[in-house]
Amino acid sequence: MTERKSSFAALASSALSPQEKLAPVRNGDKTFFIGLPKEIALQEKRISLTPDAVSLLVNHGHRVLVETHAGEGSKFTDQMFSEAGASIVASPREVYQADIILKIEPPTIAEIELMKAGQVLISALQLGNLEENFITLLNRKKVTALAYEFIEDKVGGMPVIRALSEIAGIAAVSVAAQYLSTAESGKGIILGGITGVPPTKMVILGAGTVAESVARAAISLGVEIQIFDNHLYKLRRIKHILGQQVYTSTIDTNGLAETLRTADVLVGTLRAEKGQSRHVVSEEMVRQMKPDSLIIDLSIDQGGCIATSEITTHLSPVFRKYDVIHYCVPNIAARVARTATTALSNIFTPLLIRAAAEGGMEEMTFNNKGFQRGIYTYKGHLTNEAIARKLGISHRNIELLLAARL
Repeated sequence: MTERKSSFAALASSALSPQEKLAPVRNGDKTFFIGLPKEIALQEKRISLTPDAVSLLVNHGHRVLVETHAGEGSKFTDQMFSEAGASIVASPREVYQADIILKIEPPTIAEIELMKAGQVLISALQLGNLEENFITLLNRKKVTALAYEFIEDKVGGMPVIRALSEIAGIAAVSVAAQYLSTAESGKGIILGGITGVPPTKMVILGAGTVAESVARAAISLGVEIQIFDNHLYKLRRIKHILGQQVYTSTIDTNGLAETLRTADVLVGTLRAEKGQSRHVVSEEMVRQMKPDSLIIDLSIDQGGCIATSEITTHLSPVFRKYDVIHYCVPNIAARVARTATTALSNIFTPLLIRAAAEGGMEEMTFNNKGFQRGIYTYKGHLTNEAIARKLGISHRNIELLLAARL
């Protein structure tokens, strides 16, 4: 008599039965070789990590090289970094032997020439000044480059942008107070309001995180603010966050021009969208502003949002056009270099520790979508669509490139 198989036995012998598969095994924490070069961009005084952060990384087994005098602009000495466990080197060539280069400003062409094949670069990316040869050279060296301002957290926020926006917003208000004063040949008015005197009028273009910081600081001084943005959800958000009935409006050319005629300060915070900057304030609007009024274009590093804006430096921060003072320094956070360094270090340090725990930068990129969004070149390929559109060159999808490694 033949033995009758149960339905479970039949299923077990079929192709539909569960197949065994080895689970991925983590190889343990990765140790990094990190280089901190001295910034050579004009008036850039920040460094990416504080000595305390270096000490934490070294205690996790990582090796850190710091170029001599790299931290002095932020009041961190070589001795402080050395005592934290970093190795101090005399030249940028030595620093660029590290596997991960962590810096503030985008590297120059000369600095990219010092880089070795397959390195990881973490720095800012200034779309307003970006040229094709910059991307070409990074790709030639197969550098995996990340723009730290594009990196997202788990909820879609941009932690670096948030931190720098807060600094830039507060710094912008202090700049406004400085250049409205008689000491700087300004209008000779106080930024704010006092009893019996009409308050200063400030117009803010944009309703994002920078605008929020500007508005908070200005309101605390008694400034009368008006906020313009074409995204209604941003206008609703900023009113809710500020907790006050501030004036908000979409950007209407005639309405904005009329408002600017009576404004004392115009702060531009509109960022480039899809790699394209927007000049929402024309030369004619600027021409009609009051004499000695002030323009602060905080989006100048992305090309600016005001037609008369031109990049300035901390050494020569302002110029006049149509008798309106313009302040267009792209790295305004460098005015408070130590604060900015500490804020950035607080973001980079846990990011590096997490990447090491994941098994390295490659694994971090593969497993973390927010980190992945910061990448714009990956092993010889441009992966950022906005950059490709701006420069008129082709790009590859980062997710397809990562999948191909499997």
